[in-house]
Amino acid sequence: MKYFRFSALLQSDGWLRPAYVGVDENGLIRYLANRPPAEPVAVEVIEGVALPGFPNAHSHAFQYAMAGYAEMHQPGTTDDFWTWREAMYRCALTITPDEMEEVAYSCYKKMIESGYTHVAEFHYLHHDKDGKPYDNLAEMGDRLVAAAARAGIRITLIPVFYQKGGFGKDALPEQRRFISKSVEQYFRLLEESERFVKQYANASLGFSVHSLRAAEAKHIREIVEQAPGDLPFHMHAAEQIKEVDDCIAHLGMRPVEWILNNLPVDRRFHLVHCTHLNDDEVKGLAQSPAHVVLCPSTEANLGDGIFRLKDFVRHGGKFSIGTDSQIGLNPLEDLRWLDYSQRLISHQRNTFDDGGLTLIRQVIFSGRNAMGMDSKDFFETGKPLDAVVYFSNEEFNSATALSQIIYFSSYAIKTHTVINGKWK
Repeated sequence: MKYFRFSALLQSDGWLRPAYVGVDENGLIRYLANRPPAEPVAVEVIEGVALPGFPNAHSHAFQYAMAGYAEMHQPGTTDDFWTWREAMYRCALTITPDEMEEVAYSCYKKMIESGYTHVAEFHYLHHDKDGKPYDNLAEMGDRLVAAAARAGIRITLIPVFYQKGGFGKDALPEQRRFISKSVEQYFRLLEESERFVKQYANASLGFSVHSLRAAEAKHIREIVEQAPGDLPFHMHAAEQIKEVDDCIAHLGMRPVEWILNNLPVDRRFHLVHCTHLNDDEVKGLAQSPAHVVLCPSTEANLGDGIFRLKDFVRHGGKFSIGTDSQIGLNPLEDLRWLDYSQRLISHQRNTFDDGGLTLIRQVIFSGRNAMGMDSKDFFETGKPLDAVVYFSNEEFNSATALSQIIYFSSYAIKTHTVINGKWK
């Protein structure tokens, strides 16, 4: 057993102070209390405060290779999500398996440095540069898992079914590395992915359809109905106004409206972005068992729009966060983006009135669910010690410490991350 003493440790109902944590050789918590164990033991004293490690519920690791490179715009031209997507395609068409592993490794290391301890990798870069499947169908996914193992982060690999180039349109040539030609081919990919995932103790599997615009409606239903019932399901939805308009024209409904009316929505569902919802969709999605994954840095960078977070939470909605295009890798920055965007459109400061505890509860519990995990508290006996530790020169105040960590960007002078009871 190894013991730590943190100045304070955050649980879902507040601070444990001080916090003594004992972990076994597998990094599982076996002792958790505000007093030392009765027997004499060596204790590593940490003059910092521990928050649960953040789940990153939506990542495209390969886009780390282009982060910051698509910000120059020609005068007199219009640049938006759809033109950015062309730059993303160019990036996707160049990456080899070796490069994928190295880019993902660098990206995952940066995530760990920022406090992420688990990543949901929304993976659609499946084939070679000519669009042909590798001899190992899951070659690129295997490289992502290998990168996560090297970096030391947990990973939920989510192979994506990607079939179309838009509603009722064939796939574009530049999308050739993404495409599964049939549901059967996708499930073979999923099975091959599972084979490698099982070789890494800190890896698990999810399944996905990229979006309504990227697959036939009947095939989306087949995949949701036929996939193993214990896997989390992820899908982009209603990110762009054009997407919503095209969905109405093709399916006769808005994207989230169609999902709620046509799929067996349950707690496995994690819908990414959902930027453009009407009142009925906000309420219906919030009151369903599904979760929303928000990617504030990417959504701002791409000009997507602002999710109706305040209304969504008022109706009981559940949400997590993700880094998506990797333009921002700091979970605290994304929490601020979430809150501040609501303040800017409401002209009020009290999005949440508890100093950020609602934000943390949501992104931890919903984020863990996005990985296929369940938990009752931030830290629990029998569960791994995954934490992000903040060090500060400020005097600790239990009433304000959490809000200082989230909102006062200069509060934490250092950040360190613990995964499986080991410093990273």
